[in-house]
Amino acid sequence: MSVGVIMLVHTAFDRAEQMIRHWVDGGCPVVVHVDAKVDQQSYDSFAKALGEMDNVLLCRRHRCEWGGWGLVAASQAAATLMLDSFPDVRHVYLASGACLPLRPVTELCAYLEAHPDTDFIESATTADVPWPVGGLDRERFTLLFPFSWKKQRWLFDKFVRLQQLVRFRRKLPEGVVPHMGSQWWCLTRQTLRAILDDPQRGVFDRFFRHVWIPDESYYQTLVRRHATRIESRSLTLSKFDFQGKPHIFYDDHAPLLMRSGCFVARKAWPHADGLYRAFPRKTTDLPVLQEPDTARIDRIFASAVDRRLRGRHGLYMQSRFPNRDHENGLAAAPYSVFQGFDDIVPDFAQWLAKRTGAEVHGHLFAKDRAHFASGATLDRGGLSDSARLRDYNGRMFLTNLIWNGRETHQCFQFGPADTQDIRWMLAKDTQARIWVVSGAWAVPLFLSGRAASEVRSEAARLQRIEHKFLNVLRAPHARARIQIMTLAEFVEAPTEVLQSIIDEIAGHRGSAVTALPQMADLQGLAGFLQDLKNQGMHPFLTGQFSAQQAPTADRSAIPKPYIVGRQ
Repeated sequence: MSVGVIMLVHTAFDRAEQMIRHWVDGGCPVVVHVDAKVDQQSYDSFAKALGEMDNVLLCRRHRCEWGGWGLVAASQAAATLMLDSFPDVRHVYLASGACLPLRPVTELCAYLEAHPDTDFIESATTADVPWPVGGLDRERFTLLFPFSWKKQRWLFDKFVRLQQLVRFRRKLPEGVVPHMGSQWWCLTRQTLRAILDDPQRGVFDRFFRHVWIPDESYYQTLVRRHATRIESRSLTLSKFDFQGKPHIFYDDHAPLLMRSGCFVARKAWPHADGLYRAFPRKTTDLPVLQEPDTARIDRIFASAVDRRLRGRHGLYMQSRFPNRDHENGLAAAPYSVFQGFDDIVPDFAQWLAKRTGAEVHGHLFAKDRAHFASGATLDRGGLSDSARLRDYNGRMFLTNLIWNGRETHQCFQFGPADTQDIRWMLAKDTQARIWVVSGAWAVPLFLSGRAASEVRSEAARLQRIEHKFLNVLRAPHARARIQIMTLAEFVEAPTEVLQSIIDEIAGHRGSAVTALPQMADLQGLAGFLQDLKNQGMHPFLTGQFSAQQAPTADRSAIPKPYIVGRQ
């Protein structure tokens, strides 16, 4: 025999027994540790079932808590019994009852025979390890942890914080350089015996007894004192999620595990009958000395973790609803927002839709209702035009609308008379393209025929709201593509602005603007704005507007001349 197996068991005893029989049938002695928290009746039944097998021993039981010393003590007791009882064992493999052997035992034995002096254990210094979850890397060695992280979390956090405040530090034993790694190792007999018989073992045990999660650091640190050749990797495939919890393998992972070439996988769901039928394999077409290849699994799990953390652009679901500003894109697709255009061009939505093929909505955030392009009360995805339902969560209303219509470029009108709750979302969304004609709210007031004195307060209110929106768009946190122009600037060159909008939305499918759409007749607007000033309300957002530049309703598109110089 060349390989002995230590198995730590605390649940799913039927599966553990099945795996023990597999190891024994392959010629490996097994020493089993059963958690002391297991009730006596379950323990006795399990021990009786194991009593029928040769080369299976039960070691002294220890109480095992997650992140506690008990797991190390259990492996020490089992390793001592293994080395004392089976002198022919040259490698000791640590496994759990949830570990599923994938390749035949003969292949593992042959592989270890080819590496007789190699210890397979993941062992990296704390300075080089980026994986600790919980914010403790080197501090797990220098602080005390008398409270359970799982069962006494409040006390755990408070005591850690107290030690940090008083700058408490434990001194590391002489010659100890903290290392960390996976707790599932395969060590040579010589290295394991040297660790267990180290003259300073008492010092090391007392120190690591108060380290947080010592099973990830005890052997990983001490192996550096005694090993002659270390392969810093585990022969057991174990994956962890972003919270540090182990991934569980189910039936649908069987093809992936089949191609991995790994010897053992942890941890398998005890009710994954398909996995336990497929593995351990009796024979394999892999070369006997085939190296385990986890690259494929690493890529798949990395992609899964990324999807779990980031999700898809603009897709929100209850299982992964992100914190504010941690979304992977607010909306699912690019969309355009127009402020002020429909005040100047009454038929702007229909004109833009015809020119670009986009779906152009009206004022989705109007106070009365959401004005969908279809004019219906329900849009795709069951979105209601109800202002009350929309305003319950305006951000989700908009992201749902973009998601449901992501195959078509979505556009909508916005203005100071609308509900303003989404202005920060618009400004920070990298998918948004925002076009603003500031001061365009003055056009409907002018066309109403009312005197400046009558609309003065309404004009001031709309300007205040628009000014706040513009400040948001100009904030350092704004990430949208934003184009802001005054009413005067738009009236001076409407063709260029409308052409740039078409080019932005339709791209190469767009056509040149040869004729302007029907625009509001702004003759007399300059005098109206002056009357507002005379009333004490300064419409500064409209720009410097003069009577000479006011367009009439039938003004044609006049392209600007360009001078091309010779070189």
